[in-house]
Amino acid sequence: MSVTEVIIYTDGACSGNPGPGGWGALLRHNGKEKELSGGEAHTTNNRMEMMAVIEAIRAIKKPCLLKIHSDSALIINAMTKGWIESWQAKGWKKADKKPVENQDLWLELLEVIGAHQVEWIKVKGHSGIPENERVDQLAVQAAKQFM
Repeated sequence: MSVTEVIIYTDGACSGNPGPGGWGALLRHNGKEKELSGGEAHTTNNRMEMMAVIEAIRAIKKPCLLKIHSDSALIINAMTKGWIESWQAKGWKKADKKPVENQDLWLELLEVIGAHQVEWIKVKGHSGIPENERVDQLAVQAAKQFM
């Protein structure tokens, strides 16, 4: 039996950092697309990048193979280069001994990916990739409702 594959594009935006922010996600499966977005009045860009991924995964109801495309180097590196495991092993401290920011969202992300197989794909932001441009638009629109 084959595993269902879902392609996900995510992005976050923030006007000021911190400031009003938004996130956007595009999910694609079997030729169908679903767009999601949301935001907060006072947040950071990294929090919105993470919320986009978390909310996209939350929208999936059964274990799948997720191909998550993000222009966030922080998220991609944390999930593919062993950073998150290192942070956990060090009591959520970075190499410089400072606390990891947004620990609440890292824990939430680990929880939501639990049942899925995940492939993390780094995309270059604002480089003409239609799906990435679309999720950027969704994130910016979502942030505007808090300005």
